Amino acid sequence: MQIIDGKAVADEIKKEIGAEVEAIIAAGGKIPHLVAILVGNNGASETYVANKVKSCEELGFKSTLLRFDPTISEEELLDEVRKINQNDDMDGLIVQLPLPDHINPDKVMETIDPRKDVDGFHPINIGRMAKGLPAYISATPQGVLDLLERYNIETAGKHCVVVGRSQIVGLPMTILMQRNTKIGNCTVTITHSRTKNLAEVCASADILIAALGRPEFITADYVKEGAVIIDVGLTRVEDSSKKSGFALKGDVKFDEVAPKCSFITPVPKGVGPMTIVSLMKNTLLSAKKVIYQ
Repeated sequence: MQIIDGKAVADEIKKEIGAEVEAIIAAGGKIPHLVAILVGNNGASETYVANKVKSCEELGFKSTLLRFDPTISEEELLDEVRKINQNDDMDGLIVQLPLPDHINPDKVMETIDPRKDVDGFHPINIGRMAKGLPAYISATPQGVLDLLERYNIETAGKHCVVVGRSQIVGLPMTILMQRNTKIGNCTVTITHSRTKNLAEVCASADILIAALGRPEFITADYVKEGAVIIDVGLTRVEDSSKKSGFALKGDVKFDEVAPKCSFITPVPKGVGPMTIVSLMKNTLLSAKKVIYQ
């Protein structure tokens, strides 16, 4: 069994991005500029956005954080998005979710210029991805692809089971794993809460991607010997033995499942660190006008 070290891979990719940004600056090129919109005072969102801003600083990117009161109207927020769409200096835009209940997140995502949609949530980017055209791929699925590639994990002809059908992870993951690409060419099964005989389906997987958001749901009986396990889950669970009062748990019961695997991602330091790095990669692509020319 080999642990897939997402933090080490993320650090490696950060160095590559940083070196490319230095070369761009030295050649008098445009510095990548990421804009983040944060509505309200959600604690988790504050942390996520702070980490993204910090990564921008580390890599030599410009970053702008726009904060808005939770009482901002939907139309006012859409107007702010339109202003960023029209600003040529701003390359990438993310709107941190969740948003207040009175704001429709789909409407916000559809208002973002697809050329600046570095989160990969716009229907145009999702559609382009599905057709195999150049597109911004949402950060977590892209991070999974990078981990599989960097660890030279063979995917062609393998049976990949994805547990979870969210538009952010599960759905794009199924599309990406079946594409005719270096990391792809799998036979893919997508499962969810209504899937019958879920344990039996999962146990048929050569590659099992768990993205359902239920801590330690995947136990040893869901996994066949030698499978590759990618744990996308990240849930805070109360733990009085920790100074913080909680522990981070993935969707996979690691200690029970790991002995059966060929490769497995831990939680934390598995898929998590790759998510922000993937966002930075998309922002760099946006600044270079690579996806939409």
